[in-house]
Amino acid sequence: MMAKNSVLTLVADHTAPASMRNLADEVMAKLSAANCEILDIRWLHEKIACDITLRTADHHDVISNLSTDALLQDIDYSFQPAEHRRKQLFLADMDSTIITVECIDEIADFVGLKTEVSAITEKAMHGELDFNDAFRARVAMLKGLQEDVLEQVYKDRVALMPGARTLLKTLTSNGVYTALVSGGFTFFTSRVKEAVGFHMDLSNELLFEDGVLSGVAAEPILNSQAKLDTLLRLMEEKSIERRLTMAVGDGANDIPMIEAAGFGVSFHAKPKAAAAADAQIRHGDLTTLLYFQGYSSAEFVHA
Repeated sequence: MMAKNSVLTLVADHTAPASMRNLADEVMAKLSAANCEILDIRWLHEKIACDITLRTADHHDVISNLSTDALLQDIDYSFQPAEHRRKQLFLADMDSTIITVECIDEIADFVGLKTEVSAITEKAMHGELDFNDAFRARVAMLKGLQEDVLEQVYKDRVALMPGARTLLKTLTSNGVYTALVSGGFTFFTSRVKEAVGFHMDLSNELLFEDGVLSGVAAEPILNSQAKLDTLLRLMEEKSIERRLTMAVGDGANDIPMIEAAGFGVSFHAKPKAAAAADAQIRHGDLTTLLYFQGYSSAEFVHA
């Protein structure tokens, strides 16, 4: 088998006290012992992140060893081909990915049903319930809620995930097309799109009658298939190869999109979504996606 160059990116938990330089040395020693030729180490951030370029004939063995190595359990890492790491198309889930909350759960709090709605949300995210059925059931539970409550939820409950603005500003400054695709609601995605800097957003419409929620979900519901279809459509419209696409999310509804992207990443995700991803972000913030693509902290564009 012909050896090819690959890059192992290590990204520390920003609050971790351990020295990344010592950890990087230990990882390289293990790679060398496994007959990987270390070609280079490049520090993306002096204390947080580095790229280790190596040559190996058997990528599968390396990936398998990385996934079980105790050294890597407290940091985030990715293992990719050295070429085409910087993507041209980026799709992201919104709830619990670009923002810190699940909007539908926060809305439900205003009708005293947060516990019940959150339980359905959790099962849907784990892939234990059909998304469409779960969505319709939760929307029905919100029937009669005043429309102005949504503005209160956005103002008081919705917060951006750390690193969101820097991620989007850096990507768009480098010519990347960005899309926010959510199983949530357009009321929130339209505002988050503007606040963070996405090129487009796509989500579900809430239906109102006389200023209150009707309790009926607008059809068709934007589900996992719709997220996948959006990725494929944008690839064709923008003439972008699959290997130059990236998707990130945290729940079962994101799995088809994560699996289809050239680089699919889970973010503090449920187990099924994490298992479907090429790389997992378990500890860091959204700027980890920049390090995974080889951006140094000096290249970050801050909002």
